[in-house]
Amino acid sequence: MLFPTTIAGSLPKPEWLAEPNKLWAPWKSSGDELVNAKRDATLLAVKLQEDAGVDIVTEGEQARQHFVHGFLENIEGIDFAHKVEMGIRKDRYKAMVPQVVAPLRLKGRVHAFEARTARAHTAHKLKFTLPGPMTIIDTISDSYYGDRVKMAFAFAELLNHEAKALQADGVDVVQFDEPAFNVYMDEVKDWGIKALERAAEGLTCATAVHICYGYGIKANTDWKQTLGGEWRQYEDIFPAISASPIQQVAIECRNSKVPLELLGLLDGKVIQAGVIDVASDVVETAEDVARVIGDVMQFVPKQNIVATTNCGMAPMHRDIAQAKLMALGAGAKLARKQFG
Repeated sequence: MLFPTTIAGSLPKPEWLAEPNKLWAPWKSSGDELVNAKRDATLLAVKLQEDAGVDIVTEGEQARQHFVHGFLENIEGIDFAHKVEMGIRKDRYKAMVPQVVAPLRLKGRVHAFEARTARAHTAHKLKFTLPGPMTIIDTISDSYYGDRVKMAFAFAELLNHEAKALQADGVDVVQFDEPAFNVYMDEVKDWGIKALERAAEGLTCATAVHICYGYGIKANTDWKQTLGGEWRQYEDIFPAISASPIQQVAIECRNSKVPLELLGLLDGKVIQAGVIDVASDVVETAEDVARVIGDVMQFVPKQNIVATTNCGMAPMHRDIAQAKLMALGAGAKLARKQFG
């Protein structure tokens, strides 16, 4: 099928699970009640995607407070009790983050609960997202390793262990989220790609990397206003990604100033093309979605295009996110009629 659909990863959490429209939102319950609420929210997220015509579903990241910290919570050597303020993405915004204080080790499985819950309740292909090594070390304070690269590869080892277990759980696509890749371009080429490859080493399911200019939060939208008329940062890193064994690249295309001709630097890769703008509450039409797919087709073979969202929807209003999901499914269906 042409133009299968997916989402970047996250969906808004129901009001009964966590405070809405907020990153790092506190949970509304605890203990067994929270476990049950996370399960119910996961099933709801899968159902909403299926109803909207999303072909490759995710669990919506409903069991994670944050896409990075949700992975960190099951790792020894991290102190969550004494968080420190840290600038993230070269000080684009500040956040209170945990500290690495000892050698990193997995306590056990990290995401088995939500992956198995989703897998048991959908016949669709299932994608699962993990934070990439570079993005992790840009979202946690180091009080032990004293070396960014060494710490990144320590996390890559743990990511690889969990990714292989997710594959065994029946996950069809493992996606590593690396928004830090458009901030530290030199480091991406020096060691970031190598750390990503280590995280994906040995996987036989599909592998993807999601690179983006961030959620539709004010810190990100303000920053994007400083980037000029064309966002060409990816020109520096796409050749290195193209040479890697990572099979898919997720990139924002809707209302983005990324020149689409840069996608030609990712020769042979499957492109998860963002056709839904998560930084705007304006709901796309099916025609909007099909139009962006057509634009991407100028630089990517149509059989290599997956239609997706520009980034995660976690901070969005639920009704808007759901309407955008419907537009995604309808737009891909229209594109198949137009370009199939």
